[in-house]
Amino acid sequence: MIRMTRFVAPALVALALALAPLSSAAGGALHLQDPIAAETLSKSKQTTPGLYITAADAGRVLGQHPNVALIDVRTPSEVNLIGYATAAAANIPSKLMDPALAFDAKKGAYKMVDNPAFVDEMTAWLASDAAAGVDTLLVMCRSGSRSAEAIAKLVEAGVDVTLYNVVDGFEGDTNDAGARAVNGWRNAGLPWSYKIREGLRPGYN
Repeated sequence: MIRMTRFVAPALVALALALAPLSSAAGGALHLQDPIAAETLSKSKQTTPGLYITAADAGRVLGQHPNVALIDVRTPSEVNLIGYATAAAANIPSKLMDPALAFDAKKGAYKMVDNPAFVDEMTAWLASDAAAGVDTLLVMCRSGSRSAEAIAKLVEAGVDVTLYNVVDGFEGDTNDAGARAVNGWRNAGLPWSYKIREGLRPGYN
């Protein structure tokens, strides 16, 4: 398997993706329908590894590669009220709702704060039986920016797995009317549920 680290220049990664599919020891080649170049993404969705995948492609490759796992880094509140991809191996939030419910007037939303245990929770999950054989993570949030931040935290901590950003996330990007109806896991018609299964949030359920 081609293993990408924080020392690989994103431009070289993009070139490698364009020239050939990534190999996958446990499940054969990880073929992407349309490898995504960093320059086509907003800065907030770009990552140091430079590996990107759409939700639609993620849904297709997950069933083909047992060494690949989907990790949902949204808040438990989002998972509870908006739903989650049933293919997600775990919900490990990179951020949590601010307990004080501080309001961000610019965004028109309540603020989120970093989950201080995120990296520890992720490394604990990777070391668990549930992650046996997993060496590639598809990291998903609402629409691709928080997941990029989560990947940055994992890279900085030296977590040794291949990290793809699911660039359109669970809900997808907004259209001109502000509705998240453009892309993303739900809009791709992929399986999802409101009913939280046991074990989705490791250590909590």
